[in-house]
Amino acid sequence: QVQLVESGGGVVQAGGSLRLSCAASGQTDGSYAMGWFRQAPGKDREFVAAISWRIVYADSVKGRFSISGDNAKNTMYLQMNSLKPEDTAVYYCAAKKDYYGGTNILDYEYDYWGQGTQVTVSS
Repeated sequence: QVQLVESGGGVVQAGGSLRLSCAASGQTDGSYAMGWFRQAPGKDREFVAAISWRIVYADSVKGRFSISGDNAKNTMYLQMNSLKPEDTAVYYCAAKKDYYGGTNILDYEYDYWGQGTQVTVSS
C-alpha cells in the first residue's frame, strides 16, 4: 500500500502562484507513475499533469504548471503559475504501479489517491 498526502493548497489572487506537494509513504520501493488531477464543484475530476518516464500536461495548464519529483524525499510537486479563477478546484495526487504503460491521463489507471487539497483562485 502507498499513502499519499497533498499539501500546499490555499487562496491566491488571479495571476499568483502556488506549489502543491504530494508526499508518498508506505511501500514506495519500485517506480510509480505519478499524476495530479483536480475536481471543481459540479464538475468531473480532470487530469492536470503526470510524470513517469515522460511528462504530460493537460492543454489547459500547459505553459503555466510544472510537475516534478524528488525521489530522495518521495515527494512530487506541482508548481502552478499564472493562476486563473478556473483553476479553482480540489487537487488530488495519484500513483500508479504501471510505470511505463497506459496513458497516465485517465484516473482509472491509478492505484492510489490522496485526500486532496483545496486551491481557490480569486478574481
